Amino acid sequence: MGSNALPPEPGTREHTLDELRRRMAAVPGRGASVAGHMPREQPFRRDLLPVPPPLAALLPDGGLPKGAVVAYSGAHSLLTGLLAAVTANGGHAAVVGLPRLGLLAAAEMGAELSRLAVIPDPGSDPAEVAAVLLDGLDLVVLGLDGFAVPPARCRVLAARARNRGTTLVVAGGEWADPTLRLDSRVTGYRGLGPGRGRLRSVCLDVRVSAKAGQSRHGHMDLCAKAGRTEWLPRETLSRTAEGTALREAVS
Repeated sequence: MGSNALPPEPGTREHTLDELRRRMAAVPGRGASVAGHMPREQPFRRDLLPVPPPLAALLPDGGLPKGAVVAYSGAHSLLTGLLAAVTANGGHAAVVGLPRLGLLAAAEMGAELSRLAVIPDPGSDPAEVAAVLLDGLDLVVLGLDGFAVPPARCRVLAARARNRGTTLVVAGGEWADPTLRLDSRVTGYRGLGPGRGRLRSVCLDVRVSAKAGQSRHGHMDLCAKAGRTEWLPRETLSRTAEGTALREAVS
Protein backbone atom coordinates (compact mmCIF):
# COMPACT_ATOMS: atom_id res chain seq x y z
CA MET A 1 0.00 0.00 0.00
CA GLY A 2 1.41 3.38 -1.01
CA SER A 3 2.03 6.21 1.46
CA ASN A 4 -0.91 8.23 0.06
CA ALA A 5 -3.45 5.42 0.44
CA LEU A 6 -6.37 6.14 2.73
CA PRO A 7 -7.07 3.80 5.65
CA PRO A 8 -10.17 1.61 5.35
CA GLU A 9 -13.45 3.17 6.42
CA PRO A 10 -14.64 2.13 9.92
CA GLY A 11 -17.27 -0.58 9.79
CA THR A 12 -16.07 -2.02 6.49
CA ARG A 13 -14.77 -5.55 6.06
CA GLU A 14 -11.28 -4.22 5.28
CA HIS A 15 -11.28 -2.13 8.45
CA THR A 16 -12.31 -5.15 10.53
CA LEU A 17 -9.50 -7.27 9.08
CA ASP A 18 -6.94 -4.48 9.56
CA GLU A 19 -8.01 -4.12 13.19
CA LEU A 20 -7.67 -7.87 13.71
CA ARG A 21 -4.17 -7.85 12.23
CA ARG A 22 -3.20 -4.97 14.52
CA ARG A 23 -4.41 -6.87 17.57
CA MET A 24 -2.68 -10.05 16.43
CA ALA A 25 0.64 -8.19 16.28
CA ALA A 26 0.23 -7.32 19.98
CA VAL A 27 -0.29 -10.93 21.09
CA PRO A 28 2.73 -12.20 23.09
CA GLY A 29 4.75 -15.07 21.71
CA ARG A 30 3.16 -18.47 22.12
CA GLY A 31 4.17 -20.37 25.21
CA ALA A 32 5.77 -17.31 26.80
CA SER A 33 3.87 -17.75 30.04
CA VAL A 34 2.80 -21.38 29.89
CA ALA A 35 5.19 -22.56 32.58
CA GLY A 36 3.23 -20.97 35.42
CA HIS A 37 -0.10 -22.40 34.29
CA MET A 38 0.56 -26.13 33.96
CA PRO A 39 -2.53 -28.26 34.63
CA ARG A 40 -2.18 -30.88 37.30
CA GLU A 41 -4.00 -33.51 35.26
CA GLN A 42 -2.17 -33.18 31.94
CA PRO A 43 1.48 -32.31 31.18
CA PHE A 44 2.04 -29.66 28.51
CA ARG A 45 3.43 -30.77 25.15
CA ARG A 46 4.70 -28.43 22.49
CA ASP A 47 3.02 -30.37 19.68
CA LEU A 48 -0.38 -30.73 21.38
CA LEU A 49 -3.00 -28.45 22.85
CA PRO A 50 -4.32 -29.41 26.29
CA VAL A 51 -7.93 -30.57 26.55
CA PRO A 52 -10.29 -31.55 29.40
CA PRO A 53 -8.86 -34.74 30.97
CA PRO A 54 -11.72 -37.11 30.00
CA LEU A 55 -11.37 -36.03 26.36
CA ALA A 56 -7.60 -36.59 26.45
CA ALA A 57 -8.26 -40.28 27.08
CA LEU A 58 -10.20 -40.50 23.79
CA LEU A 59 -7.78 -38.59 21.55
CA PRO A 60 -5.10 -40.61 19.74
CA ASP A 61 -2.24 -38.52 21.17
CA GLY A 62 -3.89 -37.26 24.38
CA GLY A 63 -4.50 -33.74 23.04
CA LEU A 64 -5.42 -31.77 19.93
CA PRO A 65 -2.55 -31.71 17.42
CA LYS A 66 -1.27 -28.21 16.73
CA GLY A 67 -1.89 -27.19 13.15
CA ALA A 68 -4.80 -29.62 12.74
CA VAL A 69 -8.35 -28.93 11.60
CA VAL A 70 -11.05 -30.44 13.81
CA ALA A 71 -14.67 -30.71 12.64
CA TYR A 72 -16.98 -30.41 15.64
CA SER A 73 -20.68 -31.08 16.10
CA GLY A 74 -22.90 -31.18 19.15
CA ALA A 75 -23.13 -29.47 22.53
CA HIS A 76 -21.28 -26.20 23.07
CA SER A 77 -20.11 -27.39 26.49
CA LEU A 78 -17.15 -29.28 25.08
CA LEU A 79 -16.13 -26.35 22.86
CA THR A 80 -16.10 -24.17 25.97
CA GLY A 81 -13.97 -26.79 27.72
CA LEU A 82 -11.40 -26.69 24.91
CA LEU A 83 -11.12 -22.90 25.15
CA ALA A 84 -10.79 -23.09 28.93
CA ALA A 85 -8.06 -25.75 28.80
CA VAL A 86 -5.95 -23.81 26.29
CA THR A 87 -6.21 -20.36 27.89
CA ALA A 88 -5.75 -21.71 31.44
CA ASN A 89 -2.44 -23.16 30.28
CA GLY A 90 -1.11 -19.88 28.90
CA GLY A 91 -2.36 -20.22 25.33
CA HIS A 92 -4.30 -17.69 23.29
CA ALA A 93 -7.60 -18.52 21.60
CA ALA A 94 -10.42 -16.93 19.64
CA VAL A 95 -14.08 -17.68 18.97
CA VAL A 96 -15.56 -16.53 15.65
CA GLY A 97 -19.25 -16.59 14.78
CA LEU A 98 -20.62 -18.25 17.94
CA PRO A 99 -22.48 -15.47 19.78
CA ARG A 100 -24.22 -17.89 22.17
CA LEU A 101 -21.05 -19.47 23.51
CA GLY A 102 -21.03 -18.53 27.19
CA LEU A 103 -18.03 -16.69 28.65
CA LEU A 104 -19.32 -17.24 32.18
CA ALA A 105 -19.29 -20.99 31.61
CA ALA A 106 -15.75 -20.74 30.25
CA ALA A 107 -14.61 -18.78 33.31
CA GLU A 108 -16.17 -21.37 35.63
CA MET A 109 -14.14 -24.02 33.80
CA GLY A 110 -10.97 -22.07 34.54
CA ALA A 111 -10.56 -20.07 31.33
CA GLU A 112 -8.29 -17.02 31.37
CA LEU A 113 -10.59 -14.57 29.59
CA SER A 114 -7.81 -12.06 28.94
CA ARG A 115 -6.36 -14.66 26.54
CA LEU A 116 -9.63 -15.18 24.69
CA ALA A 117 -10.81 -13.03 21.77
CA VAL A 118 -14.50 -13.17 20.84
CA ILE A 119 -15.84 -12.07 17.45
CA PRO A 120 -19.58 -12.84 17.68
CA ASP A 121 -20.50 -11.27 14.32
CA PRO A 122 -17.68 -11.73 11.79
CA GLY A 123 -19.79 -10.59 8.84
CA SER A 124 -20.51 -12.42 5.63
CA ASP A 125 -17.19 -14.29 5.49
CA PRO A 126 -16.28 -15.73 8.91
CA ALA A 127 -13.68 -18.03 7.33
CA GLU A 128 -11.63 -15.01 6.23
CA VAL A 129 -11.67 -13.60 9.75
CA ALA A 130 -10.54 -16.98 11.07
CA ALA A 131 -7.73 -17.03 8.49
CA VAL A 132 -6.33 -13.78 9.92
CA LEU A 133 -6.51 -15.15 13.47
CA LEU A 134 -4.56 -18.27 12.49
CA ASP A 135 -1.43 -16.14 12.24
CA GLY A 136 -0.88 -15.69 15.96
CA LEU A 137 -3.14 -17.82 18.16
CA ASP A 138 -3.01 -21.35 19.50
CA LEU A 139 -6.67 -22.22 18.97
CA VAL A 140 -9.36 -20.72 16.72
CA VAL A 141 -12.96 -21.92 17.03
CA LEU A 142 -15.00 -21.04 13.95
CA GLY A 143 -18.80 -21.23 13.87
CA LEU A 144 -20.03 -21.77 10.31
CA ASP A 145 -23.78 -21.41 11.02
CA GLY A 146 -24.66 -24.22 8.59
CA PHE A 147 -22.36 -22.98 5.84
CA ALA A 148 -20.46 -25.50 3.70
CA VAL A 149 -16.89 -24.37 2.99
CA PRO A 150 -15.79 -25.30 -0.55
CA PRO A 151 -13.15 -28.07 -0.57
CA ALA A 152 -10.56 -25.89 -2.32
CA ARG A 153 -10.86 -23.26 0.40
CA CYS A 154 -10.73 -25.93 3.10
CA ARG A 155 -7.36 -27.02 1.72
CA VAL A 156 -6.04 -23.45 1.72
CA LEU A 157 -7.10 -22.77 5.31
CA ALA A 158 -5.88 -26.19 6.47
CA ALA A 159 -2.46 -25.47 4.96
CA ARG A 160 -2.39 -22.08 6.68
CA ALA A 161 -3.29 -23.62 10.04
CA ARG A 162 -0.61 -26.29 9.59
CA ASN A 163 2.07 -23.76 8.64
CA ARG A 164 1.20 -21.48 11.57
CA GLY A 165 0.87 -24.33 14.07
CA THR A 166 -2.63 -23.17 15.02
CA THR A 167 -5.46 -25.62 15.69
CA LEU A 168 -8.69 -24.73 13.89
CA VAL A 169 -11.96 -26.13 15.21
CA VAL A 170 -14.92 -25.67 12.85
CA ALA A 171 -18.44 -26.11 14.20
CA GLY A 172 -21.96 -26.01 12.81
CA GLY A 173 -21.15 -26.49 9.13
CA GLU A 174 -19.46 -28.70 6.56
CA TRP A 175 -15.69 -29.03 6.17
CA ALA A 176 -13.89 -31.36 3.79
CA ASP A 177 -11.25 -33.80 5.04
CA PRO A 178 -10.58 -32.62 8.64
CA THR A 179 -7.81 -34.19 10.70
CA LEU A 180 -10.26 -35.18 13.44
CA ARG A 181 -13.99 -35.21 13.99
CA LEU A 182 -15.47 -34.62 17.44
CA ASP A 183 -19.15 -35.29 18.06
CA SER A 184 -20.80 -34.74 21.42
CA ARG A 185 -24.36 -34.92 22.66
CA VAL A 186 -26.09 -34.36 25.97
CA THR A 187 -27.53 -37.62 27.26
CA GLY A 188 -28.85 -36.57 30.64
CA TYR A 189 -28.68 -34.44 33.75
CA ARG A 190 -28.15 -35.19 37.43
CA GLY A 191 -29.40 -33.40 40.51
CA LEU A 192 -32.81 -32.30 39.30
CA GLY A 193 -35.76 -33.01 41.56
CA PRO A 194 -39.47 -32.96 40.57
CA GLY A 195 -40.06 -29.24 40.25
CA ARG A 196 -37.14 -28.30 42.49
CA GLY A 197 -33.52 -29.13 43.16
CA ARG A 198 -30.20 -28.12 41.63
CA LEU A 199 -28.49 -29.20 38.44
CA ARG A 200 -25.27 -30.87 39.58
CA SER A 201 -23.94 -32.34 36.36
CA VAL A 202 -24.48 -32.63 32.62
CA CYS A 203 -23.80 -36.00 31.00
CA LEU A 204 -22.13 -36.07 27.59
CA ASP A 205 -21.40 -38.82 25.11
CA VAL A 206 -18.39 -38.03 22.92
CA ARG A 207 -17.09 -39.73 19.79
CA VAL A 208 -13.66 -39.06 18.26
CA SER A 209 -12.96 -40.08 14.66
CA ALA A 210 -9.51 -39.77 13.06
CA LYS A 211 -8.46 -40.26 9.46
CA ALA A 212 -6.73 -43.48 10.42
CA GLY A 213 -7.81 -45.95 13.07
CA GLN A 214 -11.09 -46.78 14.70
CA SER A 215 -13.44 -44.24 16.27
CA ARG A 216 -13.32 -43.89 20.03
CA HIS A 217 -16.39 -43.37 22.14
CA GLY A 218 -16.61 -42.26 25.75
CA HIS A 219 -18.82 -40.74 28.42
CA MET A 220 -18.00 -37.73 30.57
CA ASP A 221 -19.73 -35.42 33.01
CA LEU A 222 -19.57 -31.69 33.50
CA CYS A 223 -19.96 -31.16 37.24
CA ALA A 224 -20.66 -27.94 39.16
CA LYS A 225 -18.89 -27.63 42.51
CA ALA A 226 -18.45 -24.50 44.66
CA GLY A 227 -18.67 -22.08 41.77
CA ARG A 228 -16.33 -24.10 39.59
CA THR A 229 -17.00 -26.59 36.82
CA GLU A 230 -15.02 -29.80 36.53
CA TRP A 231 -14.76 -32.49 33.87
CA LEU A 232 -14.95 -36.07 35.14
CA PRO A 233 -15.10 -39.46 33.45
CA ARG A 234 -18.53 -41.02 33.91
CA GLU A 235 -17.21 -43.85 36.09
CA THR A 236 -15.50 -41.37 38.44
CA LEU A 237 -18.76 -39.53 39.04
CA SER A 238 -20.61 -42.80 39.52
CA ARG A 239 -18.17 -43.94 42.22
CA THR A 240 -18.45 -40.55 43.93
CA ALA A 241 -22.24 -40.68 43.88
CA GLU A 242 -22.24 -44.23 45.26
CA GLY A 243 -19.91 -43.22 48.08
CA THR A 244 -22.12 -40.27 49.00
CA ALA A 245 -25.22 -42.45 49.03
CA LEU A 246 -23.49 -45.02 51.26
CA ARG A 247 -22.38 -42.35 53.76
CA GLU A 248 -25.90 -40.94 53.88
CA ALA A 249 -27.37 -44.41 54.39
CA VAL A 250 -25.17 -45.25 57.39
CA SER A 251 -25.29 -41.80 59.03
